[in-house]
Amino acid sequence: MTNANDNAAGAGTDFDAIVVGAGFAGMYMLHRLRGQGMRVRVLEAGSSVGGTWYWNRYPGARVDTETMFYSYQFSSELEQEWEWTERYPSQQELHAYARHVADRFGLWPDIQFESPVVKSTWSENRQNWTVETADGTSLTARYCVMATGCLSAVNTPTYKGLEDFSGSVYHTARWPEDGVDFSGLRVAVIGTGSSGVQSIPVIAEQAKHLTVFQRTGNYVIPAHNRALDPEKVAEIKANYPALRAKARASFSGNYFPVGGPSAMAVSEDERNREYESRWQEGGLAFMAAYADFMTSEEANETASEFIRNKIRGIVKDPTMAELLAPKQLFMCKRLCVGTDYYETYNRDNVTLVDVSETVIDEILPEGIRVGETVYDVDAIVLATGFDAMTGALKRIDIRGVDNASLRDLWEDGPRAYLGLAISKFPNLFMITGPGSPSVLTNMIPSIEQHVDWITDCLADMRARGMSRIEPEPDAQEAWVAHVNEIADLSMRSTCSSWYLGSNVDGKPRVFMPYIGGFPAYVRKCEEVVEAGYAGFSFAEHANHSFMRCGYRP
Repeated sequence: MTNANDNAAGAGTDFDAIVVGAGFAGMYMLHRLRGQGMRVRVLEAGSSVGGTWYWNRYPGARVDTETMFYSYQFSSELEQEWEWTERYPSQQELHAYARHVADRFGLWPDIQFESPVVKSTWSENRQNWTVETADGTSLTARYCVMATGCLSAVNTPTYKGLEDFSGSVYHTARWPEDGVDFSGLRVAVIGTGSSGVQSIPVIAEQAKHLTVFQRTGNYVIPAHNRALDPEKVAEIKANYPALRAKARASFSGNYFPVGGPSAMAVSEDERNREYESRWQEGGLAFMAAYADFMTSEEANETASEFIRNKIRGIVKDPTMAELLAPKQLFMCKRLCVGTDYYETYNRDNVTLVDVSETVIDEILPEGIRVGETVYDVDAIVLATGFDAMTGALKRIDIRGVDNASLRDLWEDGPRAYLGLAISKFPNLFMITGPGSPSVLTNMIPSIEQHVDWITDCLADMRARGMSRIEPEPDAQEAWVAHVNEIADLSMRSTCSSWYLGSNVDGKPRVFMPYIGGFPAYVRKCEEVVEAGYAGFSFAEHANHSFMRCGYRP
């Protein structure tokens, strides 16, 4: 068997693989590659592991997937030993879990912290990547894996006068590690996506007054978060393999039993009983009440109106309730899970400002101006989310064959094969990249599936004496066309959302994740491998002569 180090790309190459990012994707990628005997370096912008759960320290930050399943499944020992405390754990607990994983598998020595990557360049002569960090450090490796995360590039709005504001400005995705005390302050929160939904109730309890600036109302399902029942935890741990298998076989990688094939096949009373049951249980399982929410506008509207009526029943001010009631269809945008979100608007110290039509005109030293009204505030919280899926990759100057720029090639939207690799960028892999299910699924199983595919691919290449892999352009274009075709069948592509980049000024409107479901995507990846990595080109070590594997749709 060939030793991994024998495959190092020429004299002077520092590593077999460089991984960018030390979140859950980067940590597992490091673990798998080291298991193959590879020399690996992980470059991480932050000062600790955890990715999303390192950076997102805002008040109330929690995962919206039930944590017994939002966890690694590659190690049965890890599954059994780690003790979660809540149904939806806080950022602090998730970060502690990430640190525990790094401890348990000895990952720390191979991770270089406070090293944001700014450039990655392919050398055709040396057949390797040179990766540069912000401090000018350059490292080389045969393979480069982008574990940069789908929701990591901060979307900071460019409001006129923001730099002149006399108070403090915070972004939910870059919250101070030692927290913020809002006691006695007038606070503005701009944005009502997931981070706004989670932080607004917590900030309202502390602030003298909270003013929420909302562009689009969102559907928020109550979390009904609670401490985990030890007996239930023991039952799950005893049956993890079967439960994980059921989750992998489901559309989203979560085990949400579907209430029925169609909301329109039952009476209104039966529908509402199902909706009420899901509402009382809480969480994302509401999405699975009926199977046709994404294909039938009539069915979707029944769930939409049920939740709007819930809002009207919770929020005492009818005018405010109508502003909070979403106009778009249920699940068109990402569904939010929150605690006491709508109830917060019944507080005397909370004001809701609609900026869907009368937008924020400017930030003044003393506050925020909307039309002729100035809202005096002492602190501004930007809950404006991320440049999703492509932002983290495009903020790195990635150069492929013939100095091809990824930024330029993706100017009109991302193009990738299986969300794993990109034509003109040999030996470069993405974990949960655009064109994969990623953000429409339970992220950790999706991460593990990608990492396992990449690791197995590299092992197969080594066994066959191959040193270079790259998607064929025709295979990439066929996959992009398929992703777009499937997206057009779903109502998720019919409204403005970050799935299409609508939250970022100037970003092309392209539905980025694969919406065909986790099982269908996994089958496609398996078929590609079974067909000899159909759609990929390979090169041998000695002379880099290419072997093409024809794409079969």
